[in-house]
Amino acid sequence: MALPLEDYALIGDNETAALVGRDGSIDWLCVPRFDSGACLAALLGTADHGRWRLAPRGDVRAVRRRYRADTLVLETEFETADGAVRLVDCMPPRRRHPAVVRVVEGVRGRVAMEMELVVRFDYGSTVPWVRRLRDGTLTAIAGPDALALRTSARHRGRGLTTVSEFEVARGDRVPFTLTWYASHEPPPPPDDAVRAVDDTETFWRRWCDRCAYDGDWDEAVRRSLLVLKALAYRPTGGLVAAPTTSLPERLGGVRNWDYRYCWIRDATFSLYALLLAGYVEEATAWRDWLLRAVAGAPGDLQILYGPAGERRLPEQEIPWLPGYERSKPVRIGNAAVQQLQLDVYGELMDTLHTARRAGIRPDDASWDLARALLDFLESGWRSPDEGIWEVRGPRRHFTHSKVMAWVAFDRAVKAVEEFRREGPVERWCRLRDEIHDEVCRRGYDAQRGTFTQYYGGGGLDANLLRIPLVGFLPADDARVRRTIEAIERELTVDGLVRRYAEGSEHVDGLPSGEGVFLPCSFWLADDLALLGRHADARRLFERLLSLRNDVGLLAEEYDPAAKRLVGNFPQAFTHVSLVNTARNLSHPGGPAERRHAAS
Repeated sequence: MALPLEDYALIGDNETAALVGRDGSIDWLCVPRFDSGACLAALLGTADHGRWRLAPRGDVRAVRRRYRADTLVLETEFETADGAVRLVDCMPPRRRHPAVVRVVEGVRGRVAMEMELVVRFDYGSTVPWVRRLRDGTLTAIAGPDALALRTSARHRGRGLTTVSEFEVARGDRVPFTLTWYASHEPPPPPDDAVRAVDDTETFWRRWCDRCAYDGDWDEAVRRSLLVLKALAYRPTGGLVAAPTTSLPERLGGVRNWDYRYCWIRDATFSLYALLLAGYVEEATAWRDWLLRAVAGAPGDLQILYGPAGERRLPEQEIPWLPGYERSKPVRIGNAAVQQLQLDVYGELMDTLHTARRAGIRPDDASWDLARALLDFLESGWRSPDEGIWEVRGPRRHFTHSKVMAWVAFDRAVKAVEEFRREGPVERWCRLRDEIHDEVCRRGYDAQRGTFTQYYGGGGLDANLLRIPLVGFLPADDARVRRTIEAIERELTVDGLVRRYAEGSEHVDGLPSGEGVFLPCSFWLADDLALLGRHADARRLFERLLSLRNDVGLLAEEYDPAAKRLVGNFPQAFTHVSLVNTARNLSHPGGPAERRHAAS
C-alpha cells in the first residue's frame, strides 16, 4: 500500500521524475518521459505493480530526510538498533539515457540492508524478461522498454523480483544505478554512481546560484522554483502540471486525473514566477514552447498539450490498478483536451504581454498568431464553455471565462499602446468595454452583492478572486470587496479555500467532494494584501507554508478533515502560486500578481 503523499519526495532529470518514499521505496517512475508508461507504479497499487525499495532489515527507530541545500539530491537517514545508514537518491542530468542513482552510505555501527526491485512495465501490467549479462549487469526487457541494474551488491531472483541482502559499516558506500534504454539497443555503458551524485548536486546548485529572488521566505521560494525546474521538459521547454496521474482529489473518490501534461493556463503564472527569480532563459523556453504548441487554426486551440506539444491525449482507464488508497478509476490521458475553455485565450495573451514587459524578445510570428486568436475570440467570447475547472457538466457562461476574454483584448490594446504592435485598437477597445459591461451586468448578483460563478447562477467560485489580480476591477471596488469577503465566509474550510460549494454536481458533472484547492488559497492571500489586510494575508500564507511536507513539497489540494495532502503531487500550479504570493507579500504594492491592477 502506498504511503501518505506527505511521505514522498521528488527526484528528476528535467525529462521525467520519480517519487521516493520515506521508507526507501521508489513507488512511481515513468520512463523515458513524464508521460511515458510507468515501470514502477506501486503508488497506484501494490508492490506487485512495481517498486524499488532500499532500507534496513528489521526495525527502524527513526527516519530523517532532507534535500542537500539547493538541489534535488535527496538524503534519507535510517536509525536502527545497530547503527545508522544514509540513502542518497537522485536522477543525474540526462545525456541520453534516464537513470536513477542510489547510494547507501554507512554512518554509524553496522547495519543490515535489503533491496527489492520489482519491475513492471506499462503501468504495472507487464512482467519483463530478466537476465544477467557477463559483466554482472541485470537487464529487464519487455516490448520497447528495457532497464539495466548495476550494483556492487550481490543480488538474486526471487519470485519475479530481484533481491539483495548486504551490510554497511561506517564509511562504506554501496552504489546502485537503474538505467532505461530502448530494448532494441545494447545497454548503455556503466557510470560511476558516486560521481553521478556529485555531478547532480553541482548541476542543481549552479542553477540555484542564478536565482535573483529578493523577498521573504527565501527557502520556500527556492524549493518551489526547484520543483518548477524539475517539471520542465528540457528538450522543448514545456512545463508539466505534475509528474503523476490519478492521485485523488478525495480519498476513495473518482476525481482522479492525469496531470503529466502542459496546461496553457499555467503559462502566465509560471512565466512570471520564473522571471521574478531571474530565470529568463527558462521563461523564454516556456514562452517558445507555448507558441509552437498552439500554432494552427485559432479555433483548434487546446487547453493542454503533451510535453513536446502533442495534441492527441486520449483518456482511458487502467482497470488493473486499484488506485491510490482504492481511489478508482486510474486514468491516463485527459479528456479535457477536447473542451472549450475561453479563459486560455486570455491567459495566452497575458503570457505574451508579460514576456514583452520583461524584455523577452518578441517576434512578428508570435504577434501574427496573437492576432489570429483575437479574430476568433471576437465572436467566440460569447459562447458558453467548460471553464477553468474543466467541468464535465453542461457548458455555461462562466464569469471567470468572460473576465479572461476581457484580459485578452486588454493586453492586445496594451501591445499596441506600449509596444507599437499593429492592430485594430479601436475595435479591440470597444470589445473590451463590451465584455466589461456584460460581466458587470450579467455576472454580478445585485441582491447578493457579489459576482457569481456563472451568469444567472447565485453560487460563488474561488476563481472570482482573480478579478482584481488581472486588473479587471480594483480590490477596493465594493463589488469585488464583497465577493472576496463572501468567499472567505462561504468557501473556506479551516481558513483554506474550496473552488466552489459542496453540492455542485449540476455544475461539474461529478460526485461531490474534494479537498481545499491550494492555489485558490494563495489567491485569497493576494487579495487580502490588495485590500490592505496585510497581517491576515501573511497569516494565511504562513498557514499554507505549514502544509508543506518535511522536504517542502505541496500537492494540488489539502483535506482539512484528514489533514493530508491530496491530488497530484507535487503540483506546479501550487508551487508557482507560492512563489508569486511570497513576492506579493514581501513587496506590498510591488509588481508580482498585482502587476495589472493599476493598468
